[in-house]
Amino acid sequence: MAEPVKILGFVGSLRKASYNKALMRTAMQLLPEGAKLEVFDLAEFPLFNQDFERTPPEIVKQFKAKIRAADAILMASPEYNYSIPGVLKNAIDWASRPPTDNVFDGKPVAVMSASTSKLGGARMQYHLRQSFVWLNMYPINRPEFMLANAAAYFDNEGNLKDEDTRNRLKDLLEALVQWTLKLKGTPQER
Repeated sequence: MAEPVKILGFVGSLRKASYNKALMRTAMQLLPEGAKLEVFDLAEFPLFNQDFERTPPEIVKQFKAKIRAADAILMASPEYNYSIPGVLKNAIDWASRPPTDNVFDGKPVAVMSASTSKLGGARMQYHLRQSFVWLNMYPINRPEFMLANAAAYFDNEGNLKDEDTRNRLKDLLEALVQWTLKLKGTPQER
């Protein structure tokens, strides 16, 4: 039996009832066979300070170790002010510094976003993709997953209730697993 594809997920929102946290929980339920997802909570991260990039806090060391051990990355994030929320950008800065210890280098990545806006986090995703160039990550181009008007898609307990949206999320997860296997040079079943 092949080793499972290990995916590390994290969310660019600290809000307890975050739609993006709910998306990540749903992703854990919808994983394709042969994949496992671990979620890392970014809530305890201090603000990035370049003075400490070579001697980061313990939480950052743990995060970097989890990224190193992962085969792929899954990010979920809202859009703040047309861009990447500070929580997510801060975590990316810690994990990619110093430049000689960028743990994102060569990692496949998928991004999903849920937003109460009509664009579903599209601008955040495009800014994040610009960062992937410098980070030398390999993002999935398709399918994109942006959920606009997110409040209409979740019940009061944060469960994704729309079957079409659940299927779109399944498609994203399947694409991430297949992309990861392709980049690893692992033969894929059809």
